[in-house]
Amino acid sequence: MKSTEVKNRTSADGIKCLRLITAVKTPYLPDGRFDLEAYDSLINTQIDGGAEGVIVGGTTGEGHLMSWDEHIMLIGHTVNCFGTNIKVIGNTGSNSTREAVHATEQGFAVGMHAALHVNPYYGKTSTEGLISHFEAVLPMGPTIIYNVPSRTGQDIPPPVIEAISRYSNMAGVKECVGHERVKCYTDKGITIWSGNDDECHDSRWKYGATGVISVASNLVPGLMHNLMYEGENVMLNEKLLPLMQWLFCQPNPIGLNTALAQLGVVRPVFRLPYVPLPVEKRVEFVRIVEAIGRENFVGEKEVRVLDDDDFVLISRY
Repeated sequence: MKSTEVKNRTSADGIKCLRLITAVKTPYLPDGRFDLEAYDSLINTQIDGGAEGVIVGGTTGEGHLMSWDEHIMLIGHTVNCFGTNIKVIGNTGSNSTREAVHATEQGFAVGMHAALHVNPYYGKTSTEGLISHFEAVLPMGPTIIYNVPSRTGQDIPPPVIEAISRYSNMAGVKECVGHERVKCYTDKGITIWSGNDDECHDSRWKYGATGVISVASNLVPGLMHNLMYEGENVMLNEKLLPLMQWLFCQPNPIGLNTALAQLGVVRPVFRLPYVPLPVEKRVEFVRIVEAIGRENFVGEKEVRVLDDDDFVLISRY
């Protein structure tokens, strides 16, 4: 199948309207395989909490720790089980254009509604190379570009985004650089999702962002939905800031993985190189849950600190 022959399941406009997209966690069984029962429960919780889209196999979902077979399988599983109730956005980006093209073809073939694409990392390229890389995948279907220089080591500058915004499949940008960059794009009519939970309220209500691609919504989807839909709410934002800051006290998804295990909604299994937060941070999380209200968090079990020995670290998976 040629890249240009892959049929869209939705249009870019069907993605641009989404305000709350969750970068969903991938849970594991003790042997390191996907725990699809726990995963399905997480997705159902997102739907019930008001999330309109999920990023599958993103940074938060540990796509970089998956084989491509695992990756495409999980995208297809999500589409088949939940695709009529939530938009499925597959992270099919790569620092290799060849891999990005092939994975994106496969992702759209199994029915994903849109692709998420990061700029080539480690083996960085020129401005012209960035444009050519994105132009290789944009014809296939709706696409969100992901700019996270803290991870890739290279900013995607505005001239690149402006150059590729002429493509009908260009849905928008997940932008992590900050409010000024958000406003730079929204003033030009380019759809932007904040990639920073702690900035998303102001990005949405003061700088014109459409919404957020969120980590925190894995834990409190209903409250994040309120933050994106119910107008400026400084009190709610301030209430959630300690949670958002806690989640990123170490590189994502370490905090989220630890929190979901403490809430009892996933097994405390980590694919290395990720390891759980130390016990003092786990104690802090219990206090944060109590302050925000356990009823606002996913799951129904009592939040626990957990012992170090409760966690399983997997090096072969």
